Amino acid sequence: MIAHFGRRYRISASHRLHTDAISDEENRATYGKCNNPHGHGHNYVVEVMVAGPVDTETGMVINMAALDEVVRAQVVERFDHANLNLDPLFANRVPTTENLSSVVFTLLKDALLAGKLERVRVEETENNFFECVE
Repeated sequence: MIAHFGRRYRISASHRLHTDAISDEENRATYGKCNNPHGHGHNYVVEVMVAGPVDTETGMVINMAALDEVVRAQVVERFDHANLNLDPLFANRVPTTENLSSVVFTLLKDALLAGKLERVRVEETENNFFECVE
């Protein structure tokens, strides 16, 4: 039997949606107010879902403290109170929340010592959220 365990984390970060692949006019048309040259910020909620068999000794899919440590080291310390445009992982991609959820998934996937990362969901606003699954 496979069980799932999910946990939420919060980060605050800024970004500007802009790509050099298109003109300034096309950027404004594509990204609207999110193309503001000064950027803007969000209080993101990052949800992490891990799946796996329940360990017979601990009764858990993954130790919550171990998961917290991985997310803190890989995601929170890197992105909290940061400008996503300045992070090397966004050097060749627009820091949309779609891309942020993908980056977070990739960072966590290989760092987990137990369970399998099922999905990462990033809530940008109360109306916008994005998921990355494998």
